[in-house]
Amino acid sequence: MDLNWQEMLFEFFGGLGIFLFAIKYMGDGLQKTAGDRLRDLLDRYTTNPLTGVIAGILFTVLIQSSAGTIVIVIGLVSAGFMTLRQSIGVIMGANIGTTIKAFVIGFEIGDYALPIMAIGAFLIFFFKRKMVHNVGEVLFGLGGLFLGLELMMKGMSPLQHLPSFTEMTLNVSNHPILGVLAGAIMTVFIQSSSASVAILQGFYAEHLISLKGALPILFGDNIGTTITAILASLGATASAKRAAASHVLFNIVGTIVFLIFLTPFTLAMEWISGVFSLENKMQIALAHGTFNVVNVILQFPLIGAWVFLLTKLSPGEDFSTKYKTKHLEDDFIEESPSIAIGQAKEEILRMGNFSVQGLEKTFHYLTFRNKQDAQEAYHIEDAINHLETKIINYLVKISSQPLSRQDSSRHFMLMATVRDIERIGDHFENIIELIDYHDEHRFQLTKDALEDISEMFLLTINTVKKAIEALDLNSDRLAREVIEQEDEIDRMERQFRKNHFIRLNEGLCSGHAGVIFVDMLSNLERVGDHAVNVADAILGKRI
Repeated sequence: MDLNWQEMLFEFFGGLGIFLFAIKYMGDGLQKTAGDRLRDLLDRYTTNPLTGVIAGILFTVLIQSSAGTIVIVIGLVSAGFMTLRQSIGVIMGANIGTTIKAFVIGFEIGDYALPIMAIGAFLIFFFKRKMVHNVGEVLFGLGGLFLGLELMMKGMSPLQHLPSFTEMTLNVSNHPILGVLAGAIMTVFIQSSSASVAILQGFYAEHLISLKGALPILFGDNIGTTITAILASLGATASAKRAAASHVLFNIVGTIVFLIFLTPFTLAMEWISGVFSLENKMQIALAHGTFNVVNVILQFPLIGAWVFLLTKLSPGEDFSTKYKTKHLEDDFIEESPSIAIGQAKEEILRMGNFSVQGLEKTFHYLTFRNKQDAQEAYHIEDAINHLETKIINYLVKISSQPLSRQDSSRHFMLMATVRDIERIGDHFENIIELIDYHDEHRFQLTKDALEDISEMFLLTINTVKKAIEALDLNSDRLAREVIEQEDEIDRMERQFRKNHFIRLNEGLCSGHAGVIFVDMLSNLERVGDHAVNVADAILGKRI
């Protein structure tokens, strides 16, 4: 039989493209529908590995991407908001959550793909309400998922008449290690375990491979998906690297165990499929789900051992508690509100020191263009936001207690100060985004412009540092120095703006680069203003 390779390849890769797009589009719609607080919820409800598993399942089902869940987890670990022990639980849950797509694909509703897409498109284009629009995205993505799958299956079906392909699948069935490698490599290239499993479901549904040959490929798909976690951890903290390694370890250990018991596992899947009369695609979905659920059950008691092993294999500083609150004890609020206010001040000082570190990392990024500096600055900004929320909540609790006039003044001043420090984080984040925009569009700031920015940047960092020190020491002298330095920052901004217009008139600087330059000056000037607000509070209300 002559095969039309062009038609087969067009249908297969075209279907794969539609499938990948549909998965992402559906996941984006689900995430929007579920709200923008998913990351905060993931951070909040992972206090122990068991709740982490549940949170990982729910989060992955909501965003329809185990890779997305794991990347967020690695970011939280890197930023110090989640311990390695907590992250392993979430990663295990993500592996279970991702099997839902395989079960969805297992239902034979491909004939309704186009009507589902039509309904989704109708909701997207003819309704302005955000929730309806998001539901439309979910439906359009769901229909596209089945359309892509149908095209892939149509493209693959002629292979059953190709003797060489039949021989190859027979070899895979006889050599499970080859199947594992094939599955892992396929997922690495496609960058989606869901797509790899869907392709495998298509092969099995078209009788191109036996169940015993399909299962090792399925195990390999789970190993291949760990590449996303590995890539996300590159350049991150040691804790983040350990979290990524735990994902690899989890799937490799699970694969080894299931390969050892491959024959009984295959027989069990065949027996269950016969009892419930499951279609071929649903059999693969069942095997996928069983693999991940049993793997979690087997390895959950070993989380402590994995944490110990990974810490030994990947030494380095653990940031799991660096950005968490250290001084906010609820017991002090009722027993001694005055002490509680002092504890809040200590936490604000930590937050202020983080703002200085963030400015320094941003300045290093401006000077050396090292992406690691930008990443660390973003993590620090996340930490500042996290601390602000915790401190404000703590201060609000204190306000419900009877306070003396002095404590009331201290309380009011600290509420204002924490907001000023949080705004400093926003401004250095703005500067990083301006630097990235400058580099992406290949604008060129002149040497004089860079020197002006650097001079103002260093003075701004010193001013913020002095403001935090003044807050720590209750120093009127340092507070007045902060005000004097901020006056100098204002003078610099005016002078450097004039310098920019002179360069612009002389044709030495482009208009686009000039806009970025002026925006950086404005952000630094605003940082100085927030430092002065802290100093003014010290001079007006002693702590």
